[in-house]
Amino acid sequence: MLTVAILGRPNVGKSTLFNRLTGTRFALVDDMPGVTRDRREGKGRIGPLEFNVFDTAGLEQAAKDSLAARMTAQSQSALKDADVALLVVDGRTGLTPEDRHFAKVIRKSGKPVILVINKCEGGKAKDSSAEGYGLGLGEPVAISAEHGEGMADLYNALAKFEKVTSRESRIVNHDTMQVESRDPDHDMIQIAIVGRPNAGKSTLFNRLLGYERVLTGPEAGITRDSIAVDLNYEGRDLKLVDTAGMRRRSNVHGKVEKLAVEDSQRSIQYANVVILMLDAESALEKQDLTIADHIEKEGRAIVVAVNKWDKVVDKQTYLADLHERLEDVMPQVKGVTVQPISAERGTHIDKLMDAVFATYDIWNKRISTNKLNQWLEEALSRHSPPIVNGRRIKIRYMTQIKSRPPAFALFVSKADKLSDSYQRYLVNSLRDVFDMPGIPIRLVLKKTKNPYVD
Repeated sequence: MLTVAILGRPNVGKSTLFNRLTGTRFALVDDMPGVTRDRREGKGRIGPLEFNVFDTAGLEQAAKDSLAARMTAQSQSALKDADVALLVVDGRTGLTPEDRHFAKVIRKSGKPVILVINKCEGGKAKDSSAEGYGLGLGEPVAISAEHGEGMADLYNALAKFEKVTSRESRIVNHDTMQVESRDPDHDMIQIAIVGRPNAGKSTLFNRLLGYERVLTGPEAGITRDSIAVDLNYEGRDLKLVDTAGMRRRSNVHGKVEKLAVEDSQRSIQYANVVILMLDAESALEKQDLTIADHIEKEGRAIVVAVNKWDKVVDKQTYLADLHERLEDVMPQVKGVTVQPISAERGTHIDKLMDAVFATYDIWNKRISTNKLNQWLEEALSRHSPPIVNGRRIKIRYMTQIKSRPPAFALFVSKADKLSDSYQRYLVNSLRDVFDMPGIPIRLVLKKTKNPYVD
């Protein structure tokens, strides 16, 4: 399948074009230059033409080792992996010296390139289109990514490079939040890495992939887009998602950061397992608990990774204290796996992934109705349901109605009167007897009919 890289200087509409081609709004868009930092991959389509497309941070002339320079290196990596490049320029401002410089850079790469003049809605910016011939990149394509104008011309330009590929090669890395259509028996695990800014999420993401896929550095809040990549880890197919750091709501300022946090929350919603990254130097702050609570409410399986473990001195005492605190503040995921790691050094990453797979299996667990009701009978004999208005609540039977996460229907005579404390007793007993630590468990109360009412 054809692979296309969208390149250009900042704020010319690259992410808007990416969203237009993929039919999504996954790429963050704002008037502020430099919103995109990591390259994002997606599946694009114009009419019958399907292709893989990279959105990039753009090309900038920047000081060596600066964040801007690392962003440019990501864009150059996308160009290297692409079959054809779209050099996007702003039709309203006209060509700039930067546009001319980067046209030379792309031309030297030897990759085919299509010059795209954006922001040409309503036939505007004809001067820029004419000026584009001077770059020596062939006939420019005038479009408006925001309004969808000029897509037919872009289709004609791209169709010349279309490739015929096998079915196997069409299964590629797409930075979409949904799992792609695959064989029915293909079981892909979607894993989101979340946490506060600068906890080491992107470092772990790169460590698992085995190469520098996303930007990392000492600056907090580098990641903005949620970046997803397909990965085969020891024979298991995964979709690994790196996310932006999530700060306390009162500390989130500006449209871009709000969009980044929403993107992270959407990643949790679509994940199967969520790795909550804690910074060992400041673990279990209030925001960590807020994120954990959000994961539980979404019904996702959770594994806690304590990063920067190499900086902890008294490891045994630290871990014991952390487990004790988790039991107190996160009872809804009692027994959650806590795995110390060092993402930078690669320490205990294998143990973390073992925990992820084990938690995923528990999250998918199903229990037969017969075993459930045997357990229920014993649980009721150990601790009888409460008495309401002089009558004891009767619990008839239980059955599992779904997994992912496990949910159970409990048939009760007075469903609205069964206390929260008694429900917690049942859930904790379920968790212990059927070995389901660290995952959300849902209890759905259903009122049984009184046979003597009529």
